[in-house]
Amino acid sequence: MPHSQSTPVQKTARTPATVVSAKPVVLPAPGRGEDLHVRVSAPATGGDLPVVVFSHGFGWSMNGYAPLADHWAAHGFVVVQPTHLDSRTLGIPADDPRTPRIWRFRVEDLTRALDGLDTLEAAVPGLSGRVDHGRVAVAGHSWGAQTASTLLGARVLDADGTPGEDLSDPRVTAGVLLALTGLGDSLTPFAVEHLPFMRPSFAAMTAPALIVAGDSDDSALSTRGPDWFTDAYTYSPGDKSLLTLFGAEHSLGGIPGHEAAETTDESPARVALLQRLTTAFLRGTLHPEDTAWRDAVTALAEEPDPLGKVQSK
Repeated sequence: MPHSQSTPVQKTARTPATVVSAKPVVLPAPGRGEDLHVRVSAPATGGDLPVVVFSHGFGWSMNGYAPLADHWAAHGFVVVQPTHLDSRTLGIPADDPRTPRIWRFRVEDLTRALDGLDTLEAAVPGLSGRVDHGRVAVAGHSWGAQTASTLLGARVLDADGTPGEDLSDPRVTAGVLLALTGLGDSLTPFAVEHLPFMRPSFAAMTAPALIVAGDSDDSALSTRGPDWFTDAYTYSPGDKSLLTLFGAEHSLGGIPGHEAAETTDESPARVALLQRLTTAFLRGTLHPEDTAWRDAVTALAEEPDPLGKVQSK
């Protein structure tokens, strides 16, 4: 039986008082070598709840990213967090035969979570019948953002530059892509040798998405600077928005968790801004009649000393 817990949440005009989580919810995964373990979080009240499937960054697990996952759940979303095979909690060695395909297993984890949404819904006490299966978004950070982007239409280029298999999922209608790595034409020799999947094409990523980049995010995987993390916005068609966070590094202020070793740019204010804007984007995209996103962008632009800026196309 999955463990369930209730997390008190500060109450606002549009915030449920409590988030209920269940973990691990186990989905059988033949051929993966490990069953898929998932955490599901949702508000204790409310109906017609949209779904956000979140892909963690390298080494993390379903237990990370509480600053975003708990906030989204508190504001009316069912948040689904699978643990990918690269998680430190699994300890799979680098020479494991699955390693070259872990990026594909990651994508399959997200589609498996969507396939198992009925099971995930039933695992959370009181959630059954309250989920809107027709409103689904994906989100992710770093490697997780690349994983999520494939469900939105991004593809991985083969060695000769030919786009690989289309792994997009018609059930997914929007995405939030946080610190998403850019094109593969500026990879360092290490990245070229060890990370061949980091050659994305965004030409077919047509679904609406919010791309979030830190203007101080210098990656050891690219010879370019922080603008590398804006490529998904620059080179993808359709409705896209780019949130550039001033002074933010790869953790964007601490979204994996403020006390995480990866958080070199701890900023509760920056995380709070990300919470507000990502929630508003998800609301406005999954419920087009909702003005939350437009209102949030206007409010940011009117701040005397803003922590970031939004561009849209």
